[in-house]
Amino acid sequence: MDSLGYLEEQPLRADVDALPGATLLVFGTNWCGYCRAAHRALTAATAEHPNVRVIKVEDGKGRALGRSFSVKLWPSLIFLSDGVEVSRLIRPNKAAPIVAALREIDPQP
Repeated sequence: MDSLGYLEEQPLRADVDALPGATLLVFGTNWCGYCRAAHRALTAATAEHPNVRVIKVEDGKGRALGRSFSVKLWPSLIFLSDGVEVSRLIRPNKAAPIVAALREIDPQP
């Protein structure tokens, strides 16, 4: 099974809150079927916004960062501007809603 790039090591919430600019947090796992299904749409959407920092975080029981964002389903996409949540998408399967949310945090790619 190919890796989707979810990192086991996760940043601290305080570090995420301090990130400047546009950031997309993607919570999921490399083995999740929904995450695998969303991968192509996510890749296409983020390619249109090269200035957005994308952090893919492996989530699961006892994972503090996901709990701090109340993540319950994967993939959960959290769109941040200067560390503040602007919007979120749960289990997107098309690029269009991801692109629309990215435009909220990065209006001029």
